[in-house]
Amino acid sequence: MIELSPKTVKFISEHRNDDIRVLALKAKSYPDIDINEAVKQISGRQIAEKKIPSWAEQENIIYPKHLSMEQCSSEITARYKASLVSGETFADLTAGFGVDFYFISRQFNHAYYVERQEELCEIAKHNFKVLGANHIEFCNTDGVDFLDHMNTVDCIFIDPARRDSNGGKTVAISDCEPDICKLERKLVEKGRTVLIKLSPMLDIHNALKELTHISDIHIVSVNNECKELVIRMTKHSEPENSIADKAEICCKQFVNNATPQEFRFTYSEEKNTEIRYTDTIGEYLYEPGAAILKAGPFKLLSARYGVDKLHPNSHLYTSNKAVDFPGRRFKVIEISTFGKKELKAFLKDLEKANITIRNFPCSVDELRKKLKLKEGGDTYIFATTLNNGNKVLIKCRSVKSFIS
Repeated sequence: MIELSPKTVKFISEHRNDDIRVLALKAKSYPDIDINEAVKQISGRQIAEKKIPSWAEQENIIYPKHLSMEQCSSEITARYKASLVSGETFADLTAGFGVDFYFISRQFNHAYYVERQEELCEIAKHNFKVLGANHIEFCNTDGVDFLDHMNTVDCIFIDPARRDSNGGKTVAISDCEPDICKLERKLVEKGRTVLIKLSPMLDIHNALKELTHISDIHIVSVNNECKELVIRMTKHSEPENSIADKAEICCKQFVNNATPQEFRFTYSEEKNTEIRYTDTIGEYLYEPGAAILKAGPFKLLSARYGVDKLHPNSHLYTSNKAVDFPGRRFKVIEISTFGKKELKAFLKDLEKANITIRNFPCSVDELRKKLKLKEGGDTYIFATTLNNGNKVLIKCRSVKSFIS
């Protein structure tokens, strides 16, 4: 276990907000300080202030190397996963730094922390003592070996490594380590519920084909960035080849401190829903949130919210009446084609704007250069294609509430 001298602990506290690169360059100025460890702890705390705020408030938390901090879950996503399960016994087979483990374990009376890296195991023992978690059994061993010999528990959590032997990121289930496809039968035998955290880049339809005990899939986004894809499996889920269209998909979207947005559906519902397209843009424009764009319930969005889709591939919606749409919402100000005269009027007195491309034949940078607009401001411009094939620019302002 890492032992920090009183001088190093004091140094970390006094320099907690400093630039770690500057501190590292001044190492010779602090001969009595373990500067490498101090920098690691200051860096970890700075990441934790944004990622795990309740831990950052604790002075005695020990942080691991940067890669572990980079890979660990945020508190907001860990708390969400914890809300999905509860019971008597819980085992995390790839516990790591322990963010997911800690928050999920609070839903259970006894928890097994399983981690093959001795250093992370020792750090977790220290941190969970600081956090007052005394219902934990620590197992410094390989998760697959532990699975082979463990008793049945109410919940198993596993977060397979998504990097190959060269450190490159992988997204396919079979490319992760361990391979969940090979372990699936054993996982559902040993865990009454199994939670699997996977890459947000994973193809959901492939997951539904490769795994046969899925009960539901959760896609989690934070501030419009897709962060996690979480699969819940149970032994009593429907048999192979019958779940692809029936498994529930939950899109959970956290935006700053607002009430989270949620959209639930099945692909069977999506297939059997009619969608409305339009060539006319109404008073309001809607862009689905990142989790929903990932899941793709594009017909259901139109049906449930009474909005029209601009084009099969544009993924933008419109209406004349404001609706509480799960994503970004805008009041339309002006619409323009690319006629020279019309475009000149559209851009009059406009120096900067936030530009988004949806089904449009150029990049944001290319369009920004063409329109001679700087980035930023309160104006939003969407470049897109309508159902009739026309290319248009839509000038909008963001609407956070539809009280008016």
